[in-house]
Amino acid sequence: MPEIIISEFMDEAAIAEHLGDRNVVYDPKLVERRQDLVGLLADCRALVVRNRTIVDDALLAEAPRLHTVGRLGVGLDNIDVDSCHERGIEVIPATGANDAAVAEYVIAAALVLRRPAFLHSAATLSGQWPRPQMIGAECGGATLGLLGFGSTARETARRSAALGMRILAFDPYLPADAAAWQLAEAADLEALLAEADIVSVHLPLTDETRDLLDASRIRRMRAGAVLVNAARGGIVDESAVVESLRSGHLGGAALDVFADEPLDAAGGRVFEGLDNLLLTPHIAGVTAESNVRVSRLIAQHVAERFREMENGGDRGRRPS
Repeated sequence: MPEIIISEFMDEAAIAEHLGDRNVVYDPKLVERRQDLVGLLADCRALVVRNRTIVDDALLAEAPRLHTVGRLGVGLDNIDVDSCHERGIEVIPATGANDAAVAEYVIAAALVLRRPAFLHSAATLSGQWPRPQMIGAECGGATLGLLGFGSTARETARRSAALGMRILAFDPYLPADAAAWQLAEAADLEALLAEADIVSVHLPLTDETRDLLDASRIRRMRAGAVLVNAARGGIVDESAVVESLRSGHLGGAALDVFADEPLDAAGGRVFEGLDNLLLTPHIAGVTAESNVRVSRLIAQHVAERFREMENGGDRGRRPS
């Protein structure tokens, strides 16, 4: 039986380099076969997942020897962290390893949605030559509002500032004297929504943040604003976004995450007919480069954790 199970895609060179001396099962389709996964857990010490493998108490009960869960990313809403802690299992996220990828996604989406000509190649090819209605707006001089100001949002702020953008951030849990505030102006949620030309979500999904951007708050956003959610589905009310796009209140939106994932054809029909909307399959943080960084970081941490455990190290540390 395997010591290490990897249930979603990972850079194979990182596995070979750092975990090659262990009994590893690497099957990126295992996430779709939960019973097969459960059947492999009896002797598993480390489980490596992305965001689709649900690591709940029922799954943990089938893995009595598990000491580590490695997360190829940063969101932990698919992992029962409290149950892991109670069982002495350390949860290790890949903090910082995909910040650049997400930041570039946010900025690219904002650039495209504020310049609608990028979305209308067909009109140009058909001979319509739609210049007057495709003029758009620059990001330089615009105000970017960041909901949450953790490491990914800060990287987004750094890169956006280079474009000449004003940066606002809402994060009530970040101390007022934190050095990060050198990158942005602190704002409360309502002020940020009223002032920002672009609003980007950088929050975890919790009871507090679920439906944070509901219909009423989206209506309070600045007319013509662009909304980008590359954080977690469930924070933004997707139906309200569609309604606001159809009414013309929102100037555009980019959604990389959805309340129900993967988005199926039936779920996607609500978005049909919108030409100021970008939809992507939870891919903002995944590039060729970030996949290597994330994979190496987690592989290294898992290997270190094995060495710790074999030397009698502490168990059950919470993710930092």
